Amino acid sequence: HTHTHTLVTHKHRMIVRLLGSRCARSALSSSRMNTVFSLRELSSTRVQHGMLAEARAAVLPYWQLMRLDKPIGTWLLYLPCTWSIVLATPANAAPDWRMLGLFGAGAVLMRGAGCTINDMWDSDFDKKVARTATRPIASGAVSHTQALFFLAGQLTAGLGILVQLNLYSIALGAASLPLVVSYPLMKRFTYWPQAVLGLTFNWGALLGGAAVTGVCDWPVAVPLYLGGVAWTLVYDTIYAHQDRADDTAAGVKSTALLFGQNTKPVLHVATVAMAALWTQAGIAAEASTPYFAGVGIASLYAAFLTQTCDINNPASCLRAFKDHKLVGLAMLAGCLGNTNVFA
Repeated sequence: HTHTHTLVTHKHRMIVRLLGSRCARSALSSSRMNTVFSLRELSSTRVQHGMLAEARAAVLPYWQLMRLDKPIGTWLLYLPCTWSIVLATPANAAPDWRMLGLFGAGAVLMRGAGCTINDMWDSDFDKKVARTATRPIASGAVSHTQALFFLAGQLTAGLGILVQLNLYSIALGAASLPLVVSYPLMKRFTYWPQAVLGLTFNWGALLGGAAVTGVCDWPVAVPLYLGGVAWTLVYDTIYAHQDRADDTAAGVKSTALLFGQNTKPVLHVATVAMAALWTQAGIAAEASTPYFAGVGIASLYAAFLTQTCDINNPASCLRAFKDHKLVGLAMLAGCLGNTNVFA
């Protein structure tokens, strides 16, 4: 009996050891499999992160070339379009939201195209100015050939938006291209490149209403446009004060250099002209009281920004420049007051 029990016990131990060995091998195999899968997952994650990093590195210079990282310029280009579109809206009707969307997309593309043209023309100058030396073309991140192909893509996309408008508006929009192309050259020849920028950036004040009605209402559009030119002269002169020393060294011109320490009185005169022209546009459009309130608020705030800006402090100039978006938005709010959007 004792011998039998011993044999059973021994067999039992052998079975336990065998099972334990198998379990251990199974556990070891499972552990190895988990390790392999973990390594594969880690490798896959690293590959994905590497691909994303490479894609980001490839896209970023073009993102910067379009100034998508600095949207204030797009706002300043888009807002005059919105005033014109909304003023062309019949009283107590809703604005044309589709048209506002098309012009918004167009503003992004055309501002990007304008910046690309500007940087292609100015790459040698940009290298000499601290604020612009890191721009993609000046820094070598994008070649002139790459920029040219990128410009062609942006203009093609912009054309795709333009052809959705009526024929009158297509012709009127195409008429702005000489200004878009020539503006970057103006700083070489005249102290008034900011005025030429105003003629370019406010073209939407002529085009927006025409896109809605099929024809440009010149008595409304012209003072709206010229008021926008005066507005651009104000904010872009403030902006140009950031680069006075570098511009002088590089041999380029600006209204900041022309006006010098007389900048504030001159810009106050420009603001008065802006207010008068926008008021005349409202009278011609038979706008309601909210429009004129918007003109008043926009003009007072523009004067405030000029008066409080330290033109000898680049940070103060940049802050005042960016705050001019609120001037344009106040004007837009006034235009919307003539519709049923707030009803």
